[in-house]
Amino acid sequence: MEVVSIEPVSERSRRWAATMEGYEGALDDVTVAHRDSSARVGAQPVTPSDAFSPRALRERQLDELLIPGATRSSGAGNRPREEEPDEFRTCFERDRDRILHSTAFRRLAGKTQVFVFPEDHMRTRLTHALEVAQVATGIARGIGLNTALSDAIALGHDCGHGPGGHASEEALDPFLEHGFDHALWGADVSLTGLNLCVETLDGIRNHSWSRPAPTTPEGEVVSWADRIAYVCHDFEDAVSAGIVTDEDLPALVRERCGLKRGQQLGAFINAVIHTVRATGVIGMDASHAEALAAFRTFNYETIYLRGASRHQASAVVSMLRALVEYFAAHPEGIPDATARTSSEPSDALFDAVAYVAGMTDRYACRSAVQLLDWPEDQLPKGLER
Repeated sequence: MEVVSIEPVSERSRRWAATMEGYEGALDDVTVAHRDSSARVGAQPVTPSDAFSPRALRERQLDELLIPGATRSSGAGNRPREEEPDEFRTCFERDRDRILHSTAFRRLAGKTQVFVFPEDHMRTRLTHALEVAQVATGIARGIGLNTALSDAIALGHDCGHGPGGHASEEALDPFLEHGFDHALWGADVSLTGLNLCVETLDGIRNHSWSRPAPTTPEGEVVSWADRIAYVCHDFEDAVSAGIVTDEDLPALVRERCGLKRGQQLGAFINAVIHTVRATGVIGMDASHAEALAAFRTFNYETIYLRGASRHQASAVVSMLRALVEYFAAHPEGIPDATARTSSEPSDALFDAVAYVAGMTDRYACRSAVQLLDWPEDQLPKGLER
């Protein structure tokens, strides 16, 4: 039997382990994180009355900062299932936290933005959501809207995406009576267990421009933030991959918004803020909107619809449809399938769609190979120019 030698515990590891319990603070029954901790702030005793709770106080303070028409936070929020308000967080801050800690959100790290199996520095659905949240909160803050609601909608807006990018919608469409739309799926399936506020769910459900307008100005801000973010960062990734160059960008875009992502984001974000502050309408002035449309058209023609992208989409569609058919016929292969009470075929098919839609790119490919003997040369590939 091979003998494996074990290295002695390093001094660095010993120092790290020595901090397990923290340090005794200057006050009895208070533990601090650092041996020499000296930070002090004013104490704020919590009162038992909800009217004077830290959350209620913050709600009143936020109300004074928000412009007329902005969405107000109140108590536990308007949720499908009633619950008690949080002691410290507003209702939309709770939504933001729930989404951030959800399985659906974590799985976005393994789902395609543009390129399947992207290189380390390229975007995934997760980093896209984070960039949309930055753009949305930047706009909301500049206008005077509810940043927590904007943040929650932005972080959750793509949680309904399946593996392989937008090709998953085409793949899963035939199995559902009303088709598969990642925006609806995210609000009504992927995140439904979180009991989110109806305003958050509405923004997620309607963030796509093809959907009805969201009912809140924060939701409409996220619609703009989504397009601004992906147009700019998808182009940057394509430049990095050698698919296009900065100079390929239409002159209209270069002249009005610059060549680099930072310049472009700044131009579009400021355009929305200035437009809303001047008119009260959640929109963008015609000049910058024309540039954004030209930018998006350029991306579609040179990145999203290039031959390699269409080939990738075709591979995704074939594989995902085969997986849905397999799990519809073998529902026992779906985790927790034994807990389901109905054996109706329509339920089995819905469960199969839900399971496949939740997969990451890598897990879907691995499942196809293991369960379907899917030829590896027919799997979606990584970057192809």
